[in-house]
Formats: sequence, C-alpha cells, structure tokens
Amino acid sequence: MFVPKLYRSEDMNLMREIIRENSFALLISSVDKIRATHSMMMLNESDPENVYIETHISRANPQAKSLKEGDEVLCDFLGAHTYISSSWYDHINVSTWNYEAVQIYGKVELMDHNELYAHLDKLTSKYEKFQQCPMMVKDMGNEFVEKEMKGAFGIKINPTEIFIKQKLSQNRKEADFRNIISQLEQSDDNARKVAEKMKLIKK
Repeated sequence: MFVPKLYRSEDMNLMREIIRENSFALLISSVDKIRATHSMMMLNESDPENVYIETHISRANPQAKSLKEGDEVLCDFLGAHTYISSSWYDHINVSTWNYEAVQIYGKVELMDHNELYAHLDKLTSKYEKFQQCPMMVKDMGNEFVEKEMKGAFGIKINPTEIFIKQKLSQNRKEADFRNIISQLEQSDDNARKVAEKMKLIKK
C-alpha cells in the first residue's frame, strides 16, 4: 500500500479499531501464485510482547494447501471509506475516495489443535454474544466440533511490517474540508462515519 507522509498514521489504537470493526479481511499470499481469501481475523494481544493476527480458512482452499510455516502473507483491512465528489470543492479538481486502511505483512505460524479450538471459540463468542439465543462452541458438542475442525486451517500471522493509512482530505483547504464533511453528513452510513473521522483529525 502506498502511504504518502500526509496520510500516514502511527496510531496503534487506530489500527486496533480498524481491525476490530473490519475483521472480514483479505489474506494474501504469493507462494506458488498470487492468492487471496476473505477470512475472519482477530488481533491477539494476550501477550503485549507478541501481538499477532489469528485466522482460519478452509483446508480445501488451494491457499491453505500452499502455505507453510514461515511463509510471508499480507493481511489487508479496509476501514471507513466513501466517494468524494469534486463538485464539493470551490475550484475545478478531480473526484477521489476517502478511506482508512491497515496492511500487515507477517510470517505464518501454523496453529496446533488447541490453538485452533481457542481461536474458533473466541471468534464464535465475539459474534454470537449479541444473538437472542447465542450458540457457543461449547454448546455444539465435542464430537461435532472436532469433526468441523478437521476442515479448518488455522494460522497465526506474526507482524513484520504494519502500515496504517488515513486519507481524509488532509490536503484540502479549510473551506473545502468543511464542505466535504457537510456533504458526507447528508449521505449514507459509510459517508457519515468518514465525516466523523474527518472531524476527529481536525480536533
């Protein structure tokens, strides 16, 4: 990801927020060929000295068949984003897109059985706890869970490079910046979220 200095962020809390709120991200590898799989990802911070991403994909997926311990992968997270019309400027210019994104390069570490179980348990709990009748892993029966786990390929990604990008019209003059916010606030949920993000960077 190209990150000009103006849009570069070193805010690890922003990184956590983007990953937490946009967990369905891309796992990209290029071991035998370029491969990409959308998968549910979680940031594991149980050990502050060893923070990593955990995820799983189907064992039947060709990407799972090609990945091995130590391979490099890229995890790509897209946060809040929306279209920015050039009609919102007080001068002629091009339209663009405002967005937040995180890209993390890392080395693959294969999960063992217990790590995969813990990952699936945490992932299920994260989303099921909001349901009217939550179905947790412990409620599914050990035999069923063990059978399903045979089809899952669990990996941990130990970060080697982290890139955080906030492209939020920082290059616009004050009047245009304020008008962009005003226009976004009249649009859909994604646009309004970007507007709120823009307000925060000007505080």
